[in-house]
Amino acid sequence: MNRFLIISFMLAGSVFGQTSGSMTIAKPSAPDYSGMYAFLQEGEFVQLTVEDNGTVSGLVSRYSDAGGDHTAFVEHFFKQGKLEGNDLSFTTKIAQSISYEFKGTVERGEGKTAQDEAYYVLKGTLTQNKIGSDKKSTSESQQVEFKSFPRDATTDAPK
Repeated sequence: MNRFLIISFMLAGSVFGQTSGSMTIAKPSAPDYSGMYAFLQEGEFVQLTVEDNGTVSGLVSRYSDAGGDHTAFVEHFFKQGKLEGNDLSFTTKIAQSISYEFKGTVERGEGKTAQDEAYYVLKGTLTQNKIGSDKKSTSESQQVEFKSFPRDATTDAPK
């Protein structure tokens, strides 16, 4: 009889152990702000990739100032970037004597789904740092809103 009770308790323990393990509640995942956003002029963009630890990589792709014909692009790769909650900051490397700094937030925009323009919006201060031919640095800051480009429906499909 004692053996029967011991075996019953062992079986019950293993059944309850399995049940409680399968009842774990998943934490809601943070929004994925990764993607492309409009930049200062039509045709220019910011590409963001947000890692799980809040590190942000990417680039700013803009028209070259040389020649003014808007056919050549300059890419400013991120030197550093960070996302804490919805607070976003990034600094680019220097390209053609210019670098950028952004400090602001990522917010939900007017888009209804991720496949719509402006589902997310980057809002904040963009500072352009320029090194002149005389090696002097100047900075210009402006308030900006960069709208997300529509995402491809296949990239948002559940995995």
